[in-house]
Amino acid sequence: MIPFRDNIPSRSFPFATLFLIGVNCATFLYELSLGRRLTLLILQFGVIPARFQLTPSLQMISKNGVDLFTSMFLHGGWIHLLGNMWFLWIFGDNVEDLMGHFRFLVFYLSSGVVGGLVHIFFNLESPLPSIGASGAVAGVLGAYLVSYPFARVLTLVPLFLFWPIVELPAMLVLGSWFLIQLLNGTVSLDPTMGSSDQVAYWAHVGGFLSGITLLGFLKQRRRKVRVL
Repeated sequence: MIPFRDNIPSRSFPFATLFLIGVNCATFLYELSLGRRLTLLILQFGVIPARFQLTPSLQMISKNGVDLFTSMFLHGGWIHLLGNMWFLWIFGDNVEDLMGHFRFLVFYLSSGVVGGLVHIFFNLESPLPSIGASGAVAGVLGAYLVSYPFARVLTLVPLFLFWPIVELPAMLVLGSWFLIQLLNGTVSLDPTMGSSDQVAYWAHVGGFLSGITLLGFLKQRRRKVRVL
């Protein structure tokens, strides 16, 4: 399902959301300018699970943990970038409303880091670099789902030969998205059934669940006003 817009208007200008979209787009334009050197950039700043190791104290460590942050601003192509930024644009402004600009930035980055760590945990031996904002954006989707479950989302639904555009509740649109990620991630754990599309499904799952969890800590508390 491809969402077009929701019916929850922003209460404030989404400075942080637009800033993140701008940084991601600027970084991608820089990627395009590198030519053959792009591979080196991805190897250096992408998340490569094999670089990490699981210590006896169950703490993830890395010689270069900065890649958990840098990887979420790199993308593998126009579709990868536009897909992530489209979802961020549709749902990010409302989550930013709930938190405020600075807290939303902290929330976004934290969701991306957690998504990266979950991906590492399920792919400890993988030498493949993982890049993209999907884990961070998934955090936004998780926070939106629990905050606005009955918001109406105008959505394109591909049904064989017919692709109707209908309004669906956010609970259905985002809930089904999460279940698909969880299902694909579970299937990928079986080497005889694993998907060959190289999508970091567990980063999506981890980011989504972290978004739900972090919302409780970063959501702004509305002050109660006593009426005399």
